Amino acid sequence: MKRNMKFFVLLMMTVMSFSSLNAKNETYVSDTFKTKNNREVKITFIKHGSLQIAYDNLLIQVDPVSMFADYSTFPKADVILITHEHEDHLDPKAIDALSKEKTVLVMNESSAKKSGNAKAKIMKNGDKMELPNQITLEAVPAYNTTPGREQFHPRSRDNGYILTIDGLRIYIAGDTEDIPEMKNLKNIDVAFLPVNQPYTMTVAQAVNAAKMFSPKVLYPYHFGNTDVKPLEGLLKDSGIEVRLREMQ
Repeated sequence: MKRNMKFFVLLMMTVMSFSSLNAKNETYVSDTFKTKNNREVKITFIKHGSLQIAYDNLLIQVDPVSMFADYSTFPKADVILITHEHEDHLDPKAIDALSKEKTVLVMNESSAKKSGNAKAKIMKNGDKMELPNQITLEAVPAYNTTPGREQFHPRSRDNGYILTIDGLRIYIAGDTEDIPEMKNLKNIDVAFLPVNQPYTMTVAQAVNAAKMFSPKVLYPYHFGNTDVKPLEGLLKDSGIEVRLREMQ
C-alpha cells in the first residue's frame, strides 16, 4: 500500500512554473501534471475563468476573454472551449485572435447563437466528443439552484467540461453551484470550481461540491472578490489538495 501511495504521489506531483506565453513577454503561472504514461499536461492560469492547457504540442484555450489578456499575442489554439454566453466567458474577439484554419471551437448552443460563429461545434449536457491527440471531452451540467439566482445560469443551458488526457481527468465546472449531478463525477484528478457569490458558489457550497466527487487537486477559480483562502482549512482533512492561484 505504501509503495502504491508513493507511486501515486509521484504520478500526480506537479511543478509550478512561470511561463512566458506571448509576444509581449507577459508571464503567467503554470502547473504541470504527469499523466498515466508520464506525459506532461501543463495548465496555465490566465485570469478569472480563462485557462490554457497544453499537451503533446496541442493547445487548448478555455473561455478566453480579451479583458483578461491580449490573445492576439498568444499562440494559435488547436481547441477552444466556451462554457456559456456571458461576456466574461464568450468573447468573439479573443476567439478570432486564437483561431486558425483547423481550430476546433466547442460551445453550448446559446453561445453559438450569440456569437454567430458558423464553425462552432455545439455540445449539450451529456454529449461526448473526441478531440485531437486522443483527448476525450465531455459536456456536463452547470447551473444555479439557489432561489432568486436561477436566472444567472438556467438549468440545461450552460456547460462544464471534463477533459480526459492520457488518463488524467480535468473538470472545468464553468459557472455553477453545487448541483446534485456532481455526485456522478468519477475519478477527477484536477478540478476547477467557481467561487463567486452570488453568481456561482459560496465557499460553503464549494466545500460541499468538492466533497461530492473528491478531486485529487482542487483549484478555486472565477472568484472575484470572494475570499477563497478558507477552503484550505475547511478541506484540510478531506484528502483533497486545495491549491490557490492568482486568478483575479
